[in-house]
Amino acid sequence: MKIAVYSLLNSEACQQTVKNFVNLVQQMDFEVAFEHHTSQYLGNDSHTVFSSYENLDKDTDLFFSIGGDGTLLRSLEYIQDSGIPVIGVNTGRLGFLATLNKNDLEEALRAFAARAFTIEARTLLQVSVEGDNTPDLPLALNEITVGRKNTTAMITIHTQINGEKLNSYWADGFIVATPTGSTGYSLSNGGPLIDPQSQSFVLTPIAPHNLNARPLVISNDVAVTLIVESREKDHLLSLDSRIHSIPTGKRIQITKAPFSLKIARLESDNFYKTLRSKLLWGKDRRN
Repeated sequence: MKIAVYSLLNSEACQQTVKNFVNLVQQMDFEVAFEHHTSQYLGNDSHTVFSSYENLDKDTDLFFSIGGDGTLLRSLEYIQDSGIPVIGVNTGRLGFLATLNKNDLEEALRAFAARAFTIEARTLLQVSVEGDNTPDLPLALNEITVGRKNTTAMITIHTQINGEKLNSYWADGFIVATPTGSTGYSLSNGGPLIDPQSQSFVLTPIAPHNLNARPLVISNDVAVTLIVESREKDHLLSLDSRIHSIPTGKRIQITKAPFSLKIARLESDNFYKTLRSKLLWGKDRRN
């Protein structure tokens, strides 16, 4: 089996997990490629190395992201439309996307080697910005967000669905999230949890001043248009964790991407099990 490994190496736990991972895969029948910063950290020139989408082998069977949810989100930069399934090894805290526990690596790797895993297709968002302001990688797995910049004043977000006016939100910002992203920033702002296989988006205002503004679940086969009005000449546009500065007043269109990201899971794992585990559902925490 051919695998690729990527990590931000941003904690001691993450670094130790990468070392453990390498020790384990060397004992198994894996052909391994490392992202170039990870390879430099390991200090072995004999590794197969990739540094971008262009030189990642598209015949790779699995892409391992070692870290937290943020690391897995950054993996999209390398995977894009290649169709390579990604699995997240969680070395952080909550881990809704990176569901593989670092302490279960050996058992999990044997299961992957035996191809005892399932693959889920996750909807991606794509964005286009009026003029020459569209980001180089216009994709997001969790959410696309507009927010204020260099001001404490609210911004106004004029929204349209397929060209039909929806609302003008007076708020700190506005989130368009996928079902996968419903457990992230949208949830923190009062948005609903959505099954990842649902064909939907959720629109969630951030700290809205118009108190009758509530999160809205819509079909994912529509185009969402946002136009930001602000006292400042620029505002922020974020795609997952990647932040860009956009001229105020430019038309921003958000749609479903023409391809999906494949998430690999062990056969014993699923979304509802993750919810119960991460949100402590069914557990009495009063003692």
